Amino acid sequence: MSKRKETTTAPEPLEEYIRPFDDLFEKWNQRESFRCYLEGLLLPTERNKTLTGLANTEPVVGAQDQQAQFLQWFLSESDWDERKVQSQRLQMLLEDPLTAPTSHGVLVIDEHGDRKAGTHMAHVGRQYLGNLGKVDNGVVSVTSLWADEGVYYPVDFEPSTPAHHFEKGEKDPDFRTKLKIALQLVTRAMQVGIPFRAVVADSFYGEDRSLRQELRALLQAYVFALKPSHDWWHPEGMPGSLKEVAQAAGWKSADQPGQWVKVERTFRDGSKQTWWALEVQAGPYGPEKTERAVIATTDPVTLPDISTWYLVTNLPAPGSLAAEQSKLVAASIEEVIRLYGLRMWIEQSYKQVRGALGWSEYQVRSDRAIRRHWQLVCCAFSFCWYHHSHCSTDDAWLPEHSGCQITAQEEQVPQQTWGAGKKMSGLTLVRPLLSWPAALREVRAWLEPWILLQRYWRAWSSQPLPLPLQQLLDALALGIPLFLYNSS
Repeated sequence: MSKRKETTTAPEPLEEYIRPFDDLFEKWNQRESFRCYLEGLLLPTERNKTLTGLANTEPVVGAQDQQAQFLQWFLSESDWDERKVQSQRLQMLLEDPLTAPTSHGVLVIDEHGDRKAGTHMAHVGRQYLGNLGKVDNGVVSVTSLWADEGVYYPVDFEPSTPAHHFEKGEKDPDFRTKLKIALQLVTRAMQVGIPFRAVVADSFYGEDRSLRQELRALLQAYVFALKPSHDWWHPEGMPGSLKEVAQAAGWKSADQPGQWVKVERTFRDGSKQTWWALEVQAGPYGPEKTERAVIATTDPVTLPDISTWYLVTNLPAPGSLAAEQSKLVAASIEEVIRLYGLRMWIEQSYKQVRGALGWSEYQVRSDRAIRRHWQLVCCAFSFCWYHHSHCSTDDAWLPEHSGCQITAQEEQVPQQTWGAGKKMSGLTLVRPLLSWPAALREVRAWLEPWILLQRYWRAWSSQPLPLPLQQLLDALALGIPLFLYNSS
């Protein structure tokens, strides 16, 4: 057997992350392209992260250059399996103490739309694009994201294909609605062994009774949003909608709140905000019934749209008969609000994968190529957490009794509920407060100058690198960053 051809080595921190993936790529050019693709995704958006941009070739005409053709073949024709890459990525996330999921977090289901021109691209069509808030021509993906108060990352995704792509339209056996895809993503996460307290989603999923019924059949908890107009059959003179229940809850003032309960929420920056919560006991909802409905707001008088949540959950109320009969762990009103509050990470995640990593900037047309591009974006996202975990100093992990107060994005939680911690000298170390944009900047502090300085030198001179420049590049290749914002 001939010796495996060596690839061009990426900087050591990235190379260390990539090595476990190498066995998934049989050919040298696949391993080479995988490294090149991740490097391009992680760089700042000097140009759109299209194939010519990732390969650093001239736009349009540079598409015929060898490196751009390598990436085109890698995405569209090469025989590697993106689902195996997905499995390897998730395995690394589950094994890393910094990102290991726990039952304290949630699985967030949401959809994301990318505007696209033309009609020949897979999954494209006129459909509702949530980030634009209107119907337009584009591609929609349904995604799952694991999140707790400190860390979050994409778990899985599936494109939502419009009915006109199928021979029999909506009656075609291969056609799937977004709701069916959402259930599939939840099932996949459970099969992989990702723990989570509940599935969380917006009102598009919350208003669908069949999805909630399917999750109850799986013995899976959920906290979904409902529309303010959500109603039910009711006798005349009785409250028949969530808003009517809120208005009949007897609020007069903070000193006379009626049925409203005060909830103190602590945010990531340490600031606090007073919310008011109401347990709905009307229609099909109540502590002793299959589902509970909770209303949370900053102002029970005006019920502002932005800061008022109407939630439905199958998590039983503490001390209720339903809690004794259910296999799910009971949750207080504060816990229900905390779980739904973690959904806010989905907006932050979309900004990062779309704006920083180029989720929507693909120009390939086939289903396989689009899925592979998305998978590689997920790998780039996960690498930032991996780098932060493996390249940060030991003092990034803090002793549990050190007095360090870890605050959450939405709610302050006891430190012992956080995920797997490191052990050192008999002390349990807890996960520090993390920031993905800061982790990305840590990566770019050595990756960007390592790539660009070589580019600039090759464009300016054909001579060998001068010794000082070579020494600088060698240091950058080891992951030693340049602190460009220091004044000294």
